[in-house]
Amino acid sequence: MTLPAQVAAVRRAIRRLMTRRLSGRTSRPFTQLLALKAIALQGVRTQAELAERLTMDAPAVSRLVDRLVEDGLVRRCAGENRRCVRLEVTEASRPDLEVLAEVAQWVDAEAGRHLSASEMEELKRLLEKLHAGLTQAQGADEAPPS
Repeated sequence: MTLPAQVAAVRRAIRRLMTRRLSGRTSRPFTQLLALKAIALQGVRTQAELAERLTMDAPAVSRLVDRLVEDGLVRRCAGENRRCVRLEVTEASRPDLEVLAEVAQWVDAEAGRHLSASEMEELKRLLEKLHAGLTQAQGADEAPPS
């Protein structure tokens, strides 16, 4: 199995576990929870950044943010210029963010049942190293030719 296939399989397994664990604890779809987390904790401030983070197209993210705004979980604020809108979570999003954090910790513990502490540390180190390298390579690919 190729690395992309392995990573995708693990991602699907984690998503299924988290969705099952979240069931009954929140009425929010998983993608909405990920959007809230990205806005609240990961420095995402614009819909374009959110689309990039969630690997979604702009119209889908616009509908997602519209729903979060309607539900009072996110607000659109004036950005640096008139074309830019900054996203912020509201206090009403806190319970959903707390549930998501608890479930993420549970997944970490569940993974720890299958990997030793040193294996978990090594896996996290390798994933961080791979992410940094691929991000750097992506930046080099996007640079204009000299």
